[in-house]
Amino acid sequence: MAMPINVTSTSNNMDTLSRNELIQFVNECLVLNYTKVEQMCSGSAYCQMLHKLWPRAVPVKKIKFNAKLEHDYIANWKVLQDAFKKLHIEKEIPIQRLVKGRFQDNFEFLQWFYKFFTINDSGETDEYDAVAVRGGQGGAAPAARAPMTKRAPAKKPTPSAAAVSPVKKSKSTENIKMLENQVSELLLAIEGLERERDFYFQKLRDIEVICQDKAGDETFSGFVDQIMEILYAVEDGFGPAEGEEEAEEEEEQEVY
Repeated sequence: MAMPINVTSTSNNMDTLSRNELIQFVNECLVLNYTKVEQMCSGSAYCQMLHKLWPRAVPVKKIKFNAKLEHDYIANWKVLQDAFKKLHIEKEIPIQRLVKGRFQDNFEFLQWFYKFFTINDSGETDEYDAVAVRGGQGGAAPAARAPMTKRAPAKKPTPSAAAVSPVKKSKSTENIKMLENQVSELLLAIEGLERERDFYFQKLRDIEVICQDKAGDETFSGFVDQIMEILYAVEDGFGPAEGEEEAEEEEEQEVY
């Protein structure tokens, strides 16, 4: 197995391809139908493109081609990271930034990977059947995260001045103002709760990443297992979909 040629990202040696050209490159390489750079955040496409060049370095059965959740994205990036170490590819993978699905982070990494892939592609991969390798999975791109939007409160229609007495009109105006103030207060409360939710979720994600890094260390194995059991504990109505659960069990059985 030929070792890869490492590529250093600089403004002088990087091809300035547009986002559309980069996505076209990915789609043609793997027979996909991605439409946005942000959809590369799942990591599965990078894993398969590396497998196309060095099949023995990337365990295909560990790639989650239909990944929809962030922890599945991280699992894919870990597969890619392990392959990088095995092949001595000198490139740091900013996993925590890439899985967020932001354009700039994913665009920069894809620019580098395009350069790396084209330099190392000897042309012997033309017969690579990307669809067959992934078992027909992952044809559709992972859903990009939609920004959270807030709807403005709908204003109630007020009766015309001619049909309402001055006293009733004044009272209606006061009621409308009171309701608008209440809505504004509720929106502020919701915004605060969302910030607090995101804060604690990120803390849990950081803990999960640390535990995953220590998973193979016998010194911490018991302690890590206890933490992971707490992190992955679910309550009624909050577990993964039945189909996803069965798919993961089947995949684990195939691996072992």
